[in-house]
Amino acid sequence: MKIKIFALILVASILSACSYKFSGASTTGLKTVVVRVFENNAPLVVPTLSNQITESLKSRIRNQTKLIISPTGEGDASFEGRITGYDIKPVALQNSATPTSGANRLTITVSVKYKNNIKEHEKESFEESFTKYFDFPINGAPIQTLLPGAIENINKQLSEDIFNRAFAQW
Repeated sequence: MKIKIFALILVASILSACSYKFSGASTTGLKTVVVRVFENNAPLVVPTLSNQITESLKSRIRNQTKLIISPTGEGDASFEGRITGYDIKPVALQNSATPTSGANRLTITVSVKYKNNIKEHEKESFEESFTKYFDFPINGAPIQTLLPGAIENINKQLSEDIFNRAFAQW
């Protein structure tokens, strides 16, 4: 009986000593954030990509924090960025007399500048590039019909990485 009580006390003390924040996002001291439209400086320009990436990041912030997205001016924090790469290349070369691609890879790179304007959190500011890709098979469908889904997938991944870097310091 004493062993069970000791084990129970031991487990309880271990669990109370450990803590983990499951939300992952820390917006301590922040109330507002400005997300400026990402410029499209990629050699190959998709007209809607700039707005799609910007809105994807805004959506993630709205859904996972209580921050107010300020349309203009200075916020407690700000994001600005540029699309620096948009590239489609063949991958998964198939073995045949004439090498052919079994899939295409869409790669998007964005350069992001995040600035935390709260004095005690300025060290959390950063400027870095994020790259994500999506492979889609060549199945007879025109590439133009496959690109919107690939872009959406990449935008979700990019916004997650940018969000985590800014607010979860991953």
